[in-house]
Amino acid sequence: MLFASNLGCNVIFSLGVLAFCSLLLWLISVWLRDASIADIMWGLYFVILTWISYFHVPTSRGLLITILTSIWGIRLSLYLFVRNHRKSEDRRYAAMRQYHGQNFWWRSFFTVFTFQMFLAWLIGFPQQFAHTPDELNAIDALGTLLWCVGLYWEVVGDWQLHNFLSKKKGDEVLDQGLWKYSRHPNYFGDAVLWWGYGSIAFAGTGWWLILLCPACMTFLLLRVSGVRLLEKDIQERRPEYASYIERTSSFFPWFPLKESVSRNKTKRTEIPQAD
Repeated sequence: MLFASNLGCNVIFSLGVLAFCSLLLWLISVWLRDASIADIMWGLYFVILTWISYFHVPTSRGLLITILTSIWGIRLSLYLFVRNHRKSEDRRYAAMRQYHGQNFWWRSFFTVFTFQMFLAWLIGFPQQFAHTPDELNAIDALGTLLWCVGLYWEVVGDWQLHNFLSKKKGDEVLDQGLWKYSRHPNYFGDAVLWWGYGSIAFAGTGWWLILLCPACMTFLLLRVSGVRLLEKDIQERRPEYASYIERTSSFFPWFPLKESVSRNKTKRTEIPQAD
């Protein structure tokens, strides 16, 4: 009962802390006229969640997921900060600002900052409920392995993309390294990593519903803010990206199609089917 009570208080307290951080971040964005800082805070939300939970219920499993989440969240936030430093507002937020005009400053509080904060609180249930007093087991080991694999794909993918963009000329497309096997290896890594968090939380709670959190993160990466949104923007700016799509897996890594096979596949899709 005491453990359940601690968890319940922790969840409510965590929401309040995240709400305060979101409000403060929004005020800074209004001052800077740059809503892009919301993205920098994304990873840190989960770091805050897991440390609050660990201080409420300090356990071995809690320490494990706290360390893993801290490494991932701080690394992601630092990467986004360096990438966006001294750059103009992200195209997505700039388009929203233009659409809403003078009302964007208060609309962004709900549609950007509050929404992201609340989403992080919900998806971060593994960080909040993994702090169970049971001994670590094989499922924890599996979750840690998934986290390591996911972190590798995310970090190396981001590093290769950073190097490419710093040397890119014209409309070239990155199709080397991990990007040869997936058009979004960093997003794939992020998804695998989150299934690692879900596995660790499941090992402690035994709740199958906790796996909805990594499933939701995977859905967001595939269908909402990740692959779908990014590819629509890239295809509009880089015509060469179409051929890259034809020969390279969208998300899950796989061997690329040869150029000739890719062209034949395109031709077959262009042949009208007989009635």
